[in-house]
Amino acid sequence: MEFLVNVIDDGQAAAIGRTASATEAEEAAVDALNERLAAAGQLVHAAGISAPTDATVVDARGPDPVVRRGPVVDAAEYVAGFWVLDLPDGETALRIATEASRACGRKIELRPLL
Repeated sequence: MEFLVNVIDDGQAAAIGRTASATEAEEAAVDALNERLAAAGQLVHAAGISAPTDATVVDARGPDPVVRRGPVVDAAEYVAGFWVLDLPDGETALRIATEASRACGRKIELRPLL
């Protein structure tokens, strides 16, 4: 069963002038978690995501596509990275989501993929 594990950032790093939201210690902890997940065959993909200000929204539901710079929703919290994990069950997913939250120092949103 695959799960999407979203890293939720609150924008505080940008507020104090840091260009990256993760500290060196957080990066090291996430790297170690990624290595462990990969060794266990559970890591499908992981990536950081650029800031919401880099987003472009495309809506082609009507006759003319509408393209707008910026996020679909302006919010204080946003997805700053994610993992796609292949795990046996929801209990394992919750355990790993807890480890991920500790490693990156952020809230985690866990969602099963359909």
